[in-house]
Amino acid sequence: MRAHDSATAPSSIAVSTSPTTTAAVRTATVRAGTVQAALGVIAFSLTFPATAWGLEGFGAWSLVAVRSVLAAVIAGGCLLALRVPVPGRRHWAGLAVVAAGVVVGFPLLTTLALETSTTAHAAVVVGLLPLTTSALSALRTGIRPSRTFWTAALAGAGAVIAFTVQQSGGAVTTADLYLLAALLVCAAGYTEGGRLARVMPGWQVIAWALVLCLPLTVPAAALALSYDTPHLTAHSVAGLLWVAAGSQFLGLVVWYRGMAAIGVPKASQLQLAQPLLTLVWSVLLLGEHLPVAAPLTAAAVLVCIAVTQRARS
Repeated sequence: MRAHDSATAPSSIAVSTSPTTTAAVRTATVRAGTVQAALGVIAFSLTFPATAWGLEGFGAWSLVAVRSVLAAVIAGGCLLALRVPVPGRRHWAGLAVVAAGVVVGFPLLTTLALETSTTAHAAVVVGLLPLTTSALSALRTGIRPSRTFWTAALAGAGAVIAFTVQQSGGAVTTADLYLLAALLVCAAGYTEGGRLARVMPGWQVIAWALVLCLPLTVPAAALALSYDTPHLTAHSVAGLLWVAAGSQFLGLVVWYRGMAAIGVPKASQLQLAQPLLTLVWSVLLLGEHLPVAAPLTAAAVLVCIAVTQRARS
């Protein structure tokens, strides 16, 4: 008898699963998914300060192209090492949406915005992102979150918007237009990535999206670097490495795993804390002044997060 026969052969032994055991497994899955999504938010909260560091030595176009190539090299190496089969043809359209929104669109648009905007002002994007992602997810999947969920989500988004707009003086600039476009494309990428993460491991979703972009990002990096000679410093190199490995790959790996476990709407609400975390990193890493209103906004956002996590879909 072969070693795997005993595990695959039909058996007459019935194994029953009690409701208590099922509930415990479900609770553990949700808890693990929440932790993974939260780790993704922490990784993303460092993106804007790291991008600001990267812009000290790179132009916006070269920074985005090089970060995507480096992230794709890491992702492709993992796929090759683990001998992951190529996804089925039915998944490529979804991967293209993830690539367009998360790999290319959001990094490029926010980097262009950060050329003339502070990290605190740019945080309005991630303040609005959870609500936009939830809305697109509801349209894409047909899942309708509860009224309590939407009320808390709108309240949290409103608190973040009021905070960031007040800090920017309410003026609409070219950077704001970049940020608005980034918000829309990223929400689409998150929604499609969360859906795909239910049928394939989350890390493979972003890995294949990165690899899919290589025919575009490699020539773009070569062209951008030929016109924009980098001035390498400790900050610019550290910033590039973080946005490539941390934000572009590892952060999205745990983020998509978290979304697959707890659902796109609930995972997206954890991002309400991201603007406040970004402000903290901006103070510690960039020396920006932390507004007095930040602690009050943080408290309001955390309350909204707690409500959305408890609200039933």
